Amino acid sequence: MNGETAMAETTELSTAKEDWSKEDVLGLLDCMRSIVPSNDVLKFKTTESHMDWNKVTFAHYTGEMCKRKWSEISHEVRKFRTLSELILDVQENVKNPYKGKKLKNHPDFPKKPLTPYFRFFMEKRAKYAKLHPEMSNLDLTKILSKKYKELPEKKKMKYIQEFQKEKEDFETSMARFREDHPDLLESVKRTDAPEKPKTPQQLWYLHEKKAFMKLHPKATMKDVKEALGKQWSQLSDKKRLKWIGKSLEQRELYEDAMRDYVLRHPEQSISLDDLTKNTLTKAERQLKDKFDGRPTKPPPNGYSLYCAELMSNMKDIPSTERMVLCSKQWKMLSQKEKDAYQKRCEQKKKEYEINLHRFLLSLPEHEQQRVLSEEKMIGIHKKAASNLKQSAVKGITTSPLDANKEKYRRLEAAAKAESEQKRQGFGKGKGTAIRGKLPEPPKTAEEIWQQNVIGDYLAKYRSDRIKAIKAMEATWSAMEKKEKLMWIKKAAEDQKRYEKELSEIRAPATNVNRKIKFEGEPKKPPMNGYQKFSQELLTGGELNHLNLKDRMVEIGKRWRKVTQAQKDRYKKMAEEQQCQYKIILEAWLKSISPQERAAYKEYTSNKRRGTAKVSTPNPKMKIAIPAQNASETDDSDDDDDDD
Repeated sequence: MNGETAMAETTELSTAKEDWSKEDVLGLLDCMRSIVPSNDVLKFKTTESHMDWNKVTFAHYTGEMCKRKWSEISHEVRKFRTLSELILDVQENVKNPYKGKKLKNHPDFPKKPLTPYFRFFMEKRAKYAKLHPEMSNLDLTKILSKKYKELPEKKKMKYIQEFQKEKEDFETSMARFREDHPDLLESVKRTDAPEKPKTPQQLWYLHEKKAFMKLHPKATMKDVKEALGKQWSQLSDKKRLKWIGKSLEQRELYEDAMRDYVLRHPEQSISLDDLTKNTLTKAERQLKDKFDGRPTKPPPNGYSLYCAELMSNMKDIPSTERMVLCSKQWKMLSQKEKDAYQKRCEQKKKEYEINLHRFLLSLPEHEQQRVLSEEKMIGIHKKAASNLKQSAVKGITTSPLDANKEKYRRLEAAAKAESEQKRQGFGKGKGTAIRGKLPEPPKTAEEIWQQNVIGDYLAKYRSDRIKAIKAMEATWSAMEKKEKLMWIKKAAEDQKRYEKELSEIRAPATNVNRKIKFEGEPKKPPMNGYQKFSQELLTGGELNHLNLKDRMVEIGKRWRKVTQAQKDRYKKMAEEQQCQYKIILEAWLKSISPQERAAYKEYTSNKRRGTAKVSTPNPKMKIAIPAQNASETDDSDDDDDDD
């Protein structure tokens, strides 16, 4: 008995000791914050596992008690963050446990009254569930919903009156709750914040909705949205411009009001950069710019201009066929006609630059920046934008593109030189121009990891790229080797990919030169029985359903199944064709000129050398016609026969 009483006393003492007050919990969190390292970027579990709980002890609370209390209170908040961030959240939760969505869990918070339909539903559900036990909840809900709609007005009034009475009690209780707990309702929507601007479609919808509801009083909200959505899509450009203008006016008023609001409420930490969010869609913006006088961008080259003019008369032809027809027609044009289209295109580009400059001068500064960014010049031509700003201040009408015209010319000259080089390179070798382009350099393990997680970090730091990159670097350096292993493997694969592509580029092309075709040259027959067998199968079309690799595998399988007698027959046929080929080749060599014969000899000897030395093939094979005597030519003919 004495032992039992002693144990009871110790348990009572421990529970009394662990009776944590609000101040004690906040003290525990302060102690934990002081121990957590300042550069805490690890997962909360990792930092928590390394924490020395004996250092957290304070007052009469032991390390084990502190650890137990922390696991209890940290359960209430989400944990996809670092421990230092988690402690801050727990502090907020301890100070105000009913903040935000948890407000309804407060013991004093009044319960909302049930709507008339739900009163009817709760009253009748048990009865209908007994009558129809085989029905699901969804089917019961459908039946009761239908029954409520069919209910007479007198019976409905009973439920409506009960609801109205409870609603009044709820509003009274809610007013009392606001007076008793003003700190809990801080997170309620601010009434003095300006209303966000509406899009052109929203403004038009609100204007047309009243008229539509008068004409169709029984229409549901879904019907209204569908009908008005169709009307908006068919609205003319002139009418649409009216609502675009109203939306832009609203946006300007909203921006001014928000600037005042930010000055009045510095504690809200609202960025002024978020105020310039556009209310127009891309199509609406283009329509507004067109109405304001923005010039249409010309085609990039003569071919595009020709296609644009030709396609205007091809509306009935499918788009894929149009491009094919345009390409064929363009090839049929003479070089003079092509040059004329190119000149016209250049002229249109010059006119476009002048008209764009005039349009930019008529716009305010922030609109100029937008247009320049849409023209893909904001990143490359920041100087042009600054020059435009200076010229607008000084009153000098200089083009925003004048500062970079020289750069344009250099780029154009470089592009022409590159195309000329490609054209010349094609003559020397098919792969010359292609091999000039190096493959994408390999990425490190850290770069690959950053590429995968950058989106999460940008969301966390509100699109602040510098902060996000610093945080990623810190996280990577703190990561364990096990966590990095997957990314290291991916980096190794990327390195292999780079080395492979680089070796392909650097390796001399064995088939760079095209096969030279000599007029009237007889076609070579199969060299042996297997080749003859393969030729027969391939020309018959029996294996056309397979790809080339599978065809060769299938031919090999079939050849192994062929009897020796059949193999000998194919071999004999190949030998006969070889004899016929030699006779035809000799006749053809006698019929051609000595220069052609010498060229043929040079080509076949180079070809033979290339096949003999596969490890070091010659990438630059020159085809020359040296002066040779007749005896050398005859020797080459004999060599060819042997080949």
